[in-house]
Amino acid sequence: MKKVLIIGAGPAGLTAAYELAEKSKDFEVIVFEESGAFGGISKTVNYKGNRMDMGGHRFFSKVPEVNEWWEKMLPTQGSKPFDDIALGRESTVVAGGPDPEKTDKVMLRRNRLSRIFFKNKFFDYPVSLKLDTIKNMGIVTTVIVGFSYLKTLVYKREEKSLEDFYINRFGKKLYSMFFENYTENLWGRHPSEISPEWGAQRVKGLSIMAVLKDIFGKIFNKKNRTVETSLIEEFAYPKLGPGQLWELTAAEFEKMGGKIIKNAKVCEIIKNADNKITGLVYEKDGEKITVQGDYVISSMPVKDLVMGMNDVPEEYREIAEGLPYRDYMTVGVLIPRLNLKNETKTKTIGNIVPDNWVYVHDKNVKMGRFQIYNNWSPYMVKDLQNTVWMGLEYFCNEGDEMWSQSDEDFAKSAVKEMVTMGLIDSESDILDTHVERVKKAYPAYFDTYEKMDELREYLNTIPNLFCVGRNGQHRYNNIDHSMCTSFEAVKNILSGETGKDNIWNVNTEKEYHEEAKAK
Repeated sequence: MKKVLIIGAGPAGLTAAYELAEKSKDFEVIVFEESGAFGGISKTVNYKGNRMDMGGHRFFSKVPEVNEWWEKMLPTQGSKPFDDIALGRESTVVAGGPDPEKTDKVMLRRNRLSRIFFKNKFFDYPVSLKLDTIKNMGIVTTVIVGFSYLKTLVYKREEKSLEDFYINRFGKKLYSMFFENYTENLWGRHPSEISPEWGAQRVKGLSIMAVLKDIFGKIFNKKNRTVETSLIEEFAYPKLGPGQLWELTAAEFEKMGGKIIKNAKVCEIIKNADNKITGLVYEKDGEKITVQGDYVISSMPVKDLVMGMNDVPEEYREIAEGLPYRDYMTVGVLIPRLNLKNETKTKTIGNIVPDNWVYVHDKNVKMGRFQIYNNWSPYMVKDLQNTVWMGLEYFCNEGDEMWSQSDEDFAKSAVKEMVTMGLIDSESDILDTHVERVKKAYPAYFDTYEKMDELREYLNTIPNLFCVGRNGQHRYNNIDHSMCTSFEAVKNILSGETGKDNIWNVNTEKEYHEEAKAK
């Protein structure tokens, strides 16, 4: 029986493990997870009954195989969840589906709302040129924005950087208001220093024109219109947060005979003279243990993979060593109320604003985004009726000043920013806080990333190595993209295919990520 070694128990690693175990009995499959949790950056943290989604994960895909997979693991709700019942809100239900009030094994359907918080006012995300936007910006600024955008229709920039990418789609004025500072906060680099490929991958279908098309499509009730992923109005969400899906997947994989070793940090990849991987070394409880294997599926950061591998030519080692990442920290904050007036038509428990998350475009604070977990799922908050459970997100680099603060000091500084932004009246409003750190959350598109294609070609010469997932490919993949890379890797192993183009081509086609049909 051949042995498959899978590095990482996040979406990519666990999808690959489950697919192999389900589709064939010819393989012994072992998963190595550095932490004690499942889901990677898609894990759910349970703090005193209040759950945190690390980064905010909408479950939405244009890939039928992914949607079928999710439905198999967590069937779509057949009845309304608690908050929709209490408020009399409309809710998508599926005949025969599970009742969220009676079982945890259920995928909720949630309304999406994410906005921009700029100068103590809410703006649509993406920015749309409707009456509220004009009112918030003022007539003069709106006119400048309009002429700035019209200029881009005549004079297109050569897209050498992310700055060029944004200006071409939104105009220089709107870029300077809503994209420049936020992007620099997110990546720690000015947009002029970042490859336009990030924009092409994450927001390629997004522009003023795309937003206007979507608005008029809604007004005239146009059927089968195309909708950019960032504009979707509803998404699926596990009742207990994204980590629930991966905890369930891990349990199902183990039921089928698979093995998962937690708190096992892979530190070496062993390659023989024929350029084939023969095994790996992992560290657990201070002991280094060697495991032999016939195949390796890696979702670990490609930087760490290459640096831990023997006999890698220096030119490729240098590329891997220079690959940048962005880390982040989240402060879970429990408060009795939120000082943001709900001026939308959406009813909420406690009449809080209905946003899932809010992008912070305030140069006076370091906060990048905040989540309101009450709106993700009513079951994420222990006392939904009387408290608001939030996640304040900050972008940083592992080891920098922000990262190195104590949990207590960092939480205090975040709370002070809440006061500055007017989210709460005073620091005394805080009932509890909890800090989480996430390493290598965002593969970055600068420094040696421009040579990533060269590194990929080298990795493809190793016949029994398959790189999958966000960090495994150093690509800003969503959950469904990460899963698709694993689908392809498993197909290759089962068929004996050693080529890797099908794996690396996930999330590169224009249509794949840009548009979906709206019904």
